Amino acid sequence: MPRIELANVTKRWGGFYGVDDLSLVIEDNAFVTLLGPSGCGKTTTLRMIAGLETPTTGRITIGDRVVFDSAAGVDVPANKRRVGFLFQNYALWPNMTVYKNIAFGLANINEELPVVDDAAVKAAGLARAYSSGRELKDLILDCRDKKGKLDTTKACLKLIDTYELSMSSAREVLGLRVHEADDAEAAVAAPRAKAQADLDAAVARAKAQGNALNDAYEVTKNGAVVTAQRKLSKEEIDLRVRRVARIVKIGPFMDRYPSELSGGQQQRVAIARTLAPEPTVLFMDEPLSNLDAKLRLEMRSELQRLHLDTGSTFVYVTHDQMEAMTLATQICLMDNGVLQQYDAPLDVYNRPVNLFVADFVGNPSVNFIDARGVQAGDGSIPLTIFDDKSAVFHPGAGLSVAEWYREQGEADADAKKAEAARAAAKGAVEKENKESNFVYHVARVEESEDVGETVEWDDNDFVLGVRPEALTDTDKPVLKGEIYSSMPTGMETTVRVRIGDYLLTAVIFGALTYKIGDEVNIDFAGERIMLFSRRLGRLMAEGTLELR
Repeated sequence: MPRIELANVTKRWGGFYGVDDLSLVIEDNAFVTLLGPSGCGKTTTLRMIAGLETPTTGRITIGDRVVFDSAAGVDVPANKRRVGFLFQNYALWPNMTVYKNIAFGLANINEELPVVDDAAVKAAGLARAYSSGRELKDLILDCRDKKGKLDTTKACLKLIDTYELSMSSAREVLGLRVHEADDAEAAVAAPRAKAQADLDAAVARAKAQGNALNDAYEVTKNGAVVTAQRKLSKEEIDLRVRRVARIVKIGPFMDRYPSELSGGQQQRVAIARTLAPEPTVLFMDEPLSNLDAKLRLEMRSELQRLHLDTGSTFVYVTHDQMEAMTLATQICLMDNGVLQQYDAPLDVYNRPVNLFVADFVGNPSVNFIDARGVQAGDGSIPLTIFDDKSAVFHPGAGLSVAEWYREQGEADADAKKAEAARAAAKGAVEKENKESNFVYHVARVEESEDVGETVEWDDNDFVLGVRPEALTDTDKPVLKGEIYSSMPTGMETTVRVRIGDYLLTAVIFGALTYKIGDEVNIDFAGERIMLFSRRLGRLMAEGTLELR
């Protein structure tokens, strides 16, 4: 499967930038989720890679092929990019069976394809089926119903799945009635010899023409696969349909209509239809949003397995951070058309680059705590939190606050120069939807409205990010609080603890019961407490928090 690269890709409508200067590399066989709030540009990004949307500027490469380059005037249409697209709406033909829905697009393919010897493919499949008469007989007899009558449909499907046959070949095998023979090996001896002879004849025929057949029975010449502009044969279409049906486990439903299927089964049909043309990349735009919660969980598991079985590159759009965390090998988190972070799921969760990422990823949400302090000579940072409580933050790695701000200042200056150069370039258009500082939320008992007061924060103002699982109930009188709400789920309990006018959300593991109004002692556990600059909103370090 190919590697996908986006270089400085921008999509704008007038002065509104849907995607702004996006550079991204999606590696071979990756499962990348494009995540972010509604309107952040994730679907636009997906559609630009697929060829359904034309970027304003930039360059997109799929494998070793440039599919879009604004400078060179390259724009390969979607039907030439060999990509599959799975929409939120399955768009199945209601008047067609499952088989015809999957096969519909295959019949319309007419492109440069490898030349395949269909006779060799069929002979090889029959040879596999006849390789052991006893195994073939047992397989067919396993398809009897409770009354001992053979279910021929089930038997054909089992033959197709076991030996990778087309339906016509499966019926031919079943027609030998090996399951009724006293000596199964003798029953398959002659057909096995014929299948092998047909295969040998195909190989000899190719050799006589100066060619050869590879393991997939494609015609090769001097080691290279021979191609021709052609349509898929009926045998090829049937083999492809049966193969993808086997992958997504819908073989028994091939003669049903979409209205006779559940939502999950319809989703599998849509996936099979997308996989049948053998796309190099599979794009999915919120494909599970129409399913109920239980089925959505099951389909996440199926998509993970599908990714492994197909070895394809998956690019998946969602606004559900739980889907992104559980499915992806990499998360691309966007906001207002701008890439915020591109990392493995646990890195996005544990090391968010800024307050927006920390707030967006995680359920329950992260706790933000305002803090102020001056770094001590030993590298620790004594802080004042909750207005009058004392704590000390110990960075997990060496952190010099002054040096960190100096480096950030240099990086910001370089970014401003680059942005100024871009704005001065020919054809540049000023961005209407400019970025604004993310306003994080500190939970309080009495919420107050923001009246728009501008405050100048300095380098000694910080924000602590504390994940709910990092808050623990302890016997030590460290930080006294009161249970504000308690929501047990069996395996864990989500509680909100009131500390003065502030609220903290904690996840306490175990079958515990808390009553509203109970007093508890709270402590901060683990080494993943996050320290952000309040002025810049960026992550400075991870570490431990010691209460005093």
